[in-house]
Amino acid sequence: MATLYLMEQGTWVQKEQERLIIQVSKTQKMEVLMREVERIMIFGNVQLSTPAINACLKHNILVLFLNQAGQYNGHLWSLGSIHLNNEMVQIKRHQEHEFQVKISKAIVYGKLMNSKRLLMRLNRKRQVPDMDKVIEGINSDILSLESVDNLDQLRGYEGIAAARYFPAFGQLITNAAFSFSLRNRQPPTDPVNSLLSFGYTLLFNNVLSLIISEGLSPYFGNFHYGERDKPYLAFDLMEEFRAIIVDGMVLRVINNGLLTLKDFEPVASNGGVYLTDKGRRIFLKEFESRINKLISHPDIQSPVSYRQTIQLQIRRYKQSLLSDVSYQSFVRDI
Repeated sequence: MATLYLMEQGTWVQKEQERLIIQVSKTQKMEVLMREVERIMIFGNVQLSTPAINACLKHNILVLFLNQAGQYNGHLWSLGSIHLNNEMVQIKRHQEHEFQVKISKAIVYGKLMNSKRLLMRLNRKRQVPDMDKVIEGINSDILSLESVDNLDQLRGYEGIAAARYFPAFGQLITNAAFSFSLRNRQPPTDPVNSLLSFGYTLLFNNVLSLIISEGLSPYFGNFHYGERDKPYLAFDLMEEFRAIIVDGMVLRVINNGLLTLKDFEPVASNGGVYLTDKGRRIFLKEFESRINKLISHPDIQSPVSYRQTIQLQIRRYKQSLLSDVSYQSFVRDI
């Protein structure tokens, strides 16, 4: 089952029998069997015909509508796939402080552990000075989580660990054309931040689609909060996968020279730096390769992809919602 990324502006999608016909231009089109598509991510100005929309609803193909930068606008999903009982439990749990803190601690623990292990693994060859000090600091932050009893304090430790992690992450870049010392976003102002932001956006949308397909509402988060109309559960459950799916891939793409500075362009309207269309295609290919990489997960004997691992973690979360089983984050082997 594939994820279909539609990014070329002006693309038109129609349905013929059990196929999707994707018309990119007058001379360029492709056909995809509907049974091979699990989700469609639409970036910007891409049109779906009414028969294509109805076919997606019928075949439970989730359609995510995003802006050109990949930010989530909304989704199309069959009403028959909505599970109101799950949502009622989510609403109840959303009001339970103890549950929120317990889940959030597990999420932050997974994030910090995977961040630390990425630095340890990549530093074996790089041997960055003072990396041991950074790792020791993150270890201290992880140990401090045990005594946390409120979300604000937990967010504080996460922020401290991030302030240690990202400068160390930048020191693992070996391609002299790229440099990184500070994480910035909305907009990203340099190529490395641009890759991190786009990678996190792709990860977020994949997590979001799997949450919806598992019958949960993405709007009832635990760790993240703010405006009511944002899918905060997706922000929560992507945290433990940032380093192991996106950050490691970004370093590999940069250090192996798969992208050059010519693959980025500045946008005068907001001062941001973004991938060109060619750069996006390269990055998307690498992202799909990464998220489909086979690894091991303790809940299943056979190897599974990172995307399936995310789904297994969502099922762990659902079990913690419905059965009072403690949520365990996924920590990648070093």
